[in-house]
Amino acid sequence: MKGGVVFDVDGLISKRKDLEQELGAPNIWNDREKVTKITKELKRIKSIVEPWIDIRKQFDELSELYQLAIEENEEDFEPEIKKGISSLVTRIDDLEKLSLFTEKSDESNAYLNIHSGAGGTEACDWVSMLLRMYLRWCEKKGYKTEIVDLLPGEEAGIKSVTVYIQGAFVYGYLKTESGIHRLVRISPFDSNARRHTSFASAFCFPEIDDEIVVDIDPKELKVDTYRSQGAGGQHVNTTDSAVRITHLPTNIVAQCQNERSQHKNKSMAMKILKSKLYDYFKTKQDEIRDEQEKNKKDISWGNQIRSYVFQPYTLVKDLRTGVEKGNVSAVMDGEIDIFIEAALKNPDSLLTN
Repeated sequence: MKGGVVFDVDGLISKRKDLEQELGAPNIWNDREKVTKITKELKRIKSIVEPWIDIRKQFDELSELYQLAIEENEEDFEPEIKKGISSLVTRIDDLEKLSLFTEKSDESNAYLNIHSGAGGTEACDWVSMLLRMYLRWCEKKGYKTEIVDLLPGEEAGIKSVTVYIQGAFVYGYLKTESGIHRLVRISPFDSNARRHTSFASAFCFPEIDDEIVVDIDPKELKVDTYRSQGAGGQHVNTTDSAVRITHLPTNIVAQCQNERSQHKNKSMAMKILKSKLYDYFKTKQDEIRDEQEKNKKDISWGNQIRSYVFQPYTLVKDLRTGVEKGNVSAVMDGEIDIFIEAALKNPDSLLTN
């Protein structure tokens, strides 16, 4: 399997043992960088191996219970066995989803950028709604999130926002969300209560591991500082601490304004830029995705990957896979796994947006 054999459990158990032995070496803790690398890999392996071991143990216990029920002709065990089987199927299904992740970068933390498109103030409000949807999804997954850059809309909502998300296989899941999202609803900003259509784009790119070297010539960078744009009040920054870095050859921009220190903002902006450049050059090496890049679509009509309709009916439909969900409120509350899983199971659908 490309990117690693996810279900080579025996091999992973052996690798876990080797890594644990390395961490037990007398002088290993003198090399902080090596310890960090080993610890990260060990955590990844445990996230796969330990659930599999628990599933195997649960299966053995259920088998024993079933055999006992047969031998003693005891029907009282039936509810417990059925409940156990249902739980086991769910856990196996969750573990099998890992086999859908075929790229090394799928394991990575990620940055998610959401940007308003056609629709003015309504589109900025749509970005706010999408941000909440993804934050709720992350909360349900147990992921850690940090807003590293946010540009408010002129009247309401958010013009653009970048979120740093930490957790197992974050990029593997959220790469399926890259594309244009369309909203149809009666606008709360329209005094005539008319129906409006708005657009926002979501783009996810992986955090780059420190082992991966992305050569960046300082001469090719333009660094701008500016005052952070917040809601105001006693905590608003009064100095030009926000940082925007532009990579001139590619015109790729990264910025950060969540820290009060200009130095920390610059450090985070460089980290984001490095990830963006890695993804950019990786994309260039892929003929299919390269063709997509050449034909990059506008954040507007006809280019969306998913539609969210609030009126005159409620329906969320993914236009790549055909998956639909009528409970739009649940979707906006972070229940988007049905769309993500369908896209992962149909990778060809991701090449069309």
